[in-house]
Amino acid sequence: MMKEEPNVEFLQIVEQSELPPGERLFVEVEGVPIVLFNVGGEFYAIGDVCTHDDGPLGEGELDGYCIRCPRHGAKFDIRNGKALTLPAVEDTLSFPVRVVNGWIELGFPRKS
Repeated sequence: MMKEEPNVEFLQIVEQSELPPGERLFVEVEGVPIVLFNVGGEFYAIGDVCTHDDGPLGEGELDGYCIRCPRHGAKFDIRNGKALTLPAVEDTLSFPVRVVNGWIELGFPRKS
């Protein structure tokens, strides 16, 4: 039984088979650009926006769990969205990810 998070609503995004290890997928949910990663069979999702200058973060080079913005080199941890290096000082969005019945689902704050 999967633990439910009371303040999070999960949305089906894509079938797990559509995102093989080492790949990334760009999606937009309610106007929010998101990049979804498969690193060694584990899934992570962050905002596809560098907090330094709104650059296309998901297009950057991925090294382990660290993605480097292609514009100015700021680095972020894809596991939690944390800004790791300047020029970024603010974290990017991070989304909980789960796989249910072969579908990758992203969590969003539940609307009240």
